[in-house]
Amino acid sequence: GGVGVLEDVSKMATIGFKAEGDYLLLLGSQGDHTTNDGHLGQSLWLREVMGFDVDKAGNPPTTNLKHELKTGQMVQDLIGLGWVNAVHDVSDGGLLVALSEMALAGNLGLHSDFEHYDITPQMLFGENQGRYVVAVSSISGVHKILGYAAAVGVPCGGWFARVEGDSIRLTVNGDVDQANIPLADLRAAHDSFFKEWMES
Repeated sequence: GGVGVLEDVSKMATIGFKAEGDYLLLLGSQGDHTTNDGHLGQSLWLREVMGFDVDKAGNPPTTNLKHELKTGQMVQDLIGLGWVNAVHDVSDGGLLVALSEMALAGNLGLHSDFEHYDITPQMLFGENQGRYVVAVSSISGVHKILGYAAAVGVPCGGWFARVEGDSIRLTVNGDVDQANIPLADLRAAHDSFFKEWMES
């Protein structure tokens, strides 16, 4: 966790999606398995989905403090400039979990068309350090952020999803609704976890 001071509380960002049609971008490592850039060691995906014991789930992701500072400063600048509507760090569970948390917080779904991506667990569930999802209201805003990221040396692969509807929809290689999870189902699973865990 962290504690800081906001000099102007009107310039802050929360994780919840704010408006349909917003574009989503990933700042920081893009989780490209072809460059070994998607870190699954000690991830929730390995432990919860694949059933690995903690001692067999590999090493945790490395931390590059210079990269962390540079990416964090960029995110802080984007918030101060008013260029983003929502921001969330990518941590436990990776990109798909971060997106789910943003959708639940804003009660808005998303559609991501991965037609041009080779979808792997690394991309969706890798827990690389120093990554953020930002929501942007216009394509011109997307281009401004891409230019800013290039200027400061922060990886950004362009927009990969849009806020829409009441479910999380993934299209993979033209297969529409490869996954389509209603937010109501996701919220029910999320809200029931603690109660069921305490009663087990």
